[in-house]
Amino acid sequence: MKYRRFGRTGLLVSEIALGCGAQGGIVIDPDDETKRAAVKRALGLGINWFDTAAQYGGGKSEEALGWLLKEVDEPPYLSTKIMLGADHAGDFAGAVARGVEGSLLRLDCGSVDLLQLHSHIEDMRAPRAVTADDVLRPGGVAEAMERARDAGLCRFIGLSALGDPAETKKVIASGRFDSAQVYYNTINPSAARAMPAAWRGFDSAGIVDACRTQDMAILAVRVFAAGFLATRQRTGRESILTADTDHETEARMAEGARAALGDAHGTLAEAAVRFALTGEYVSTAVIGPARIDHIEEACAAAERGPLPDDALARLERLYETGPGAA
Repeated sequence: MKYRRFGRTGLLVSEIALGCGAQGGIVIDPDDETKRAAVKRALGLGINWFDTAAQYGGGKSEEALGWLLKEVDEPPYLSTKIMLGADHAGDFAGAVARGVEGSLLRLDCGSVDLLQLHSHIEDMRAPRAVTADDVLRPGGVAEAMERARDAGLCRFIGLSALGDPAETKKVIASGRFDSAQVYYNTINPSAARAMPAAWRGFDSAGIVDACRTQDMAILAVRVFAAGFLATRQRTGRESILTADTDHETEARMAEGARAALGDAHGTLAEAAVRFALTGEYVSTAVIGPARIDHIEEACAAAERGPLPDDALARLERLYETGPGAA
């Protein structure tokens, strides 16, 4: 396993992070022995970052990690998240405090390494979205998260960059956050570059540059595009989290990527991991496995290194053609 700098935090983190959410469900769905084996295998492969959230499995992910990580000699870095929205607008400080308290209780620990805002940052409030002003104003979300950090309940604070790019960049530019979860994968690298006119999808242009200006760590999320870049088999868990994104286009673009890359760079899932790590600005790629061999496959892909230039050139032709390529 290779390790990368986690922004300005001073941490070195594994190129692969274990996502403990419902998408793969590795610490939610299996029996306890399988969960235990998955955690031990991830740590044995050198993964030193586990990511969870209060919403994952309705708290089951945090609860499982609460006892699983008690059994290991060298626990990984641990991040969790708080979800806020319009219903919390009258008391963001209280909502953050209650969220942190609940997560730490389920995790059975006194603090986490990273506390992240799970909500999208949009131009209007919604059940799972807040505005940039909600985050940055006096008495807002950032102040409440900073209070948790100052109290020793977390070491660093981060945000989700899956909402409105303009609003999200306002928060990033404040310099108050240490990391961002950035939507970044083989069929949607828009966070790091301008996309051709024919390309379709959630356009988060400028997010990577904004993070780099603040020396923020970047956690690449949705590396498998909700599973479309992992397998042709649909599980019903292919949840869409971003605007201007739909199942049909994602599936067609994934087929286009499969046709463009062939099997020279591993399976499509392996190529997806390698693509996510091609940018030196990515601190870690968060993968959400369903099975232990998925963890092994992701680590093996990382070991092979970033995709070569000829593979990137073939993907560029896919972007220029758009979803009709498949």
